[in-house]
Amino acid sequence: IDTADSKNNVLVFFKLRPDVITEDNLHSNILVSSMLDSPINTLYQAVRQVFAPVLLKDDKWSKAFDPKLQKLLSELESGLSTVLRRSDPNYMGAKFSEDDVQAILTPTDEFQFWTECAHHGSKLCSKERASHFRKLFEGIEKDYYNLDSLSLFEVVDLVETTRDTLDGVWRQTEHDPYPQLRMHNLLDVIGGCLGRFVQRKLAALNLWEDAFHIVKENLKAGILICEQWVSACVYLTGQLWQRYTLHPWKNEKYFPESLAKLGKRLDEVLTIRTLHEKLTFLLPNGEQNNLQVAQVFEPFAGLNPVHYNPYTEPLWKAAVLQYERIIAPAEQQISSKLKRFISEIQDSPQQLLQTFQKYKELIKRPNISKELLFERETLLARLQDSVKAYQIDFETRCHGAPGDSSGPLSGKNLSEVVNNIVWVRQLELKVEDAIQLAEALLCDLSGFQTFRQSADSLLEQFKGYEQEQFDDWSRNIQSELSNPKSGLCIQANSPVMELDHISGTLSILYSDHLVTLLREVRQLSALGFSIPSKIQHVANTAQKFCKQAVILKQVAHFYNSIDQQMIESQKPMMLQSALAFEQIIKHSKTGPGGKAQITWDNPRELEAYIQKLQAAAERLSTENRKLRKWHTNFIEKVIALMNIDLLRQQQRWKEGVQELRTGFASLESQ
Repeated sequence: IDTADSKNNVLVFFKLRPDVITEDNLHSNILVSSMLDSPINTLYQAVRQVFAPVLLKDDKWSKAFDPKLQKLLSELESGLSTVLRRSDPNYMGAKFSEDDVQAILTPTDEFQFWTECAHHGSKLCSKERASHFRKLFEGIEKDYYNLDSLSLFEVVDLVETTRDTLDGVWRQTEHDPYPQLRMHNLLDVIGGCLGRFVQRKLAALNLWEDAFHIVKENLKAGILICEQWVSACVYLTGQLWQRYTLHPWKNEKYFPESLAKLGKRLDEVLTIRTLHEKLTFLLPNGEQNNLQVAQVFEPFAGLNPVHYNPYTEPLWKAAVLQYERIIAPAEQQISSKLKRFISEIQDSPQQLLQTFQKYKELIKRPNISKELLFERETLLARLQDSVKAYQIDFETRCHGAPGDSSGPLSGKNLSEVVNNIVWVRQLELKVEDAIQLAEALLCDLSGFQTFRQSADSLLEQFKGYEQEQFDDWSRNIQSELSNPKSGLCIQANSPVMELDHISGTLSILYSDHLVTLLREVRQLSALGFSIPSKIQHVANTAQKFCKQAVILKQVAHFYNSIDQQMIESQKPMMLQSALAFEQIIKHSKTGPGGKAQITWDNPRELEAYIQKLQAAAERLSTENRKLRKWHTNFIEKVIALMNIDLLRQQQRWKEGVQELRTGFASLESQ
């Protein structure tokens, strides 16, 4: 090969063995290879796209390939990739250009880019920044490198983790922000990577012939992966990051169109399989054969349903049309069966809704929908009645207290504000389900728009009630924050407890009201409400000390109730332990001379103090339990003595008395 600098593309013919070329060995002794750009790039592309997949992932060849050689091959691929990137003019020697993303074709390429920057960057600050990004990506890097070893269901969770990781990368403030160009490309390559993964996994199934429950589960997981990533990209770039003032996303939101269309294709496949399942269920075997139900998937022969691209779409649509023509006779038969079935249950609204929900895929079909016009109008009337009933129920209960006959239904462990919001959310879901069913099956009916307007109006009423409940809670809490006696005004430098020297009662300066506030903030945040910063700050402060406060409250309860747990005659016996415990309580001071009280913002001393308290309380509690046990034992022995006949059983009496004396001696020695 002429290694001189030439821009010509090279085609290389070379022998496997030093034999004279004949017609017989022409195809077995000569290999052909092309060389584009450079030998390094050609070798890298050949390893990456041809040999690494075969030798590392193919079941047959990977078993015969030594693990050490597999590792060396992976290192060769990684090393060639590094050499290519560093030899690129964009890198300008050792300086890495963040604007060049041409070599980033997979998520792993992006993670590797920051690893290389961390090791070979030109400045210390650049290396630290790259190292920071590399650490942020560590949580997902391994999963993407071994993506094919994961199941569809595991990747559903990975999508959520990826969204949170990228959000953390974009919003980090320790270093200069992550470039938008790189993030845009990363969102794109992750979408492509997830799409190819879903296609590979589903290609292992026969989507037309495999058991329906297996196909359904896998298709749903594939659709969920596509939908979740599309939603994540739209939410991050269209809402969350555009509002993030420290590093706002500029220009339009990013929408992974090809992944969205793949999800739509998978949804179509699932609909067709579900439709076939319903037809099979409703038609006897004989009628299935007459109506060619068993042959409905013939139009899709030779088509890979998960292989979506603009060029395969016309073929897919043609196959769907042919499939619809084949099932038309079956639909006619089904519509008459459904008509008879629905007429028997139309007086039961609940059964009617369940039937339409169960056979939704069938009833959506234009032919069946047309035949069931009267039944669909009956359903619309029932849905209107349901929405009206929800409205009456809401208006009857919205002003009452939770749990009352005229108030919202009450749940367990929920404060009033959270309970009311959860209650109205349940009503919202019922109305939304009714709207969803009506949109799928009834949107062509004359009364649909009226129904939709009334349902939307009720949803707005529910939303208004939700917001009103939250606003009232916010106002009440913020007014209580300005009241020192409310129990919400915890300060980091305030004492942890207080001993009333008159009543002798120990109080922990962390109110139950504060515990309730923490729970409410957590629950309202989970319900999607934005907590005012003032309340969030108090909750964050309270959360820091919650664990210690719970322990201290347990100790305080023990201190305040221990005298009731003691037997009166035994109190002098426990005086020493009780005084030691009381001394720790009364002298909760720290610092030189014990002048300063222990406060919440001194975690080390507070932890040490809690350990002392717990140890003293445990000693006192153990001693009390031991003495109570001995007391019960002595009672049993005395009762036994009272039942002994002194004239006839003197020896038993003496033995019983000796046991009592031995017990007393044992206690005195301890």
